[in-house]
Amino acid sequence: SARAVVFGEKGVLAGIAKGKRYIDMSTVDEECVIEIAEAITASGGRFLEAPVSGSKGPALNGQLVILSAGEEALQKEVQPMLDILGKRTFFLGEAGCGARMKLVVNMVMGINMVALCEGLSVGQKAGLSGKDILEVIKEGAIASPMYGLKGPKMLEGDFAPNFPLKHQQKDVRLAVDMGDKVGQSMPLAAACNEAFKAARAAGKGDDDFSAVYATVSKP
Repeated sequence: SARAVVFGEKGVLAGIAKGKRYIDMSTVDEECVIEIAEAITASGGRFLEAPVSGSKGPALNGQLVILSAGEEALQKEVQPMLDILGKRTFFLGEAGCGARMKLVVNMVMGINMVALCEGLSVGQKAGLSGKDILEVIKEGAIASPMYGLKGPKMLEGDFAPNFPLKHQQKDVRLAVDMGDKVGQSMPLAAACNEAFKAARAAGKGDDDFSAVYATVSKP
């Protein structure tokens, strides 16, 4: 875990001294980020969180979106490195903002995936072609790269992991928790979380997050 890497025996914190830099690219809740940031800076170090939006393909092609927060001067210093990993870097403010943004993005992604699963499932049960559904969606206002990439593979039963379902469910759960903390009702996110939990219970946790289709589409 991110905490073990920093606070564990011979962890990062043991080697932090004045001026040393630590960039944390893990996806965790904001409390974890803030705890690590405070420990690093209290030891004289400099801290930047930089979780990413994007999965295996964008990572291999240097097309991630980097959600940085913490020390802005450090972000500017390491931007040449971040440019290798990503197509765009956002600086979002104080430590914890990157984690919050990542949870928002992954929550919206999860909700949209479950929506696509329900649309394909009900449409096919009503006699429509799954391929036709995807083609019509592609030509309308709700077209998205995710639907275009994942939809055909879902119809083929191809759930080779790019972003494991267990990680998607974790992020949606953390987003629901964030809603509780700020007093925001999250009915869609809560329902989405239950859909991914059911898929995990069905043994799909290590498959791609689109494998939620296998459980949503059951009779």
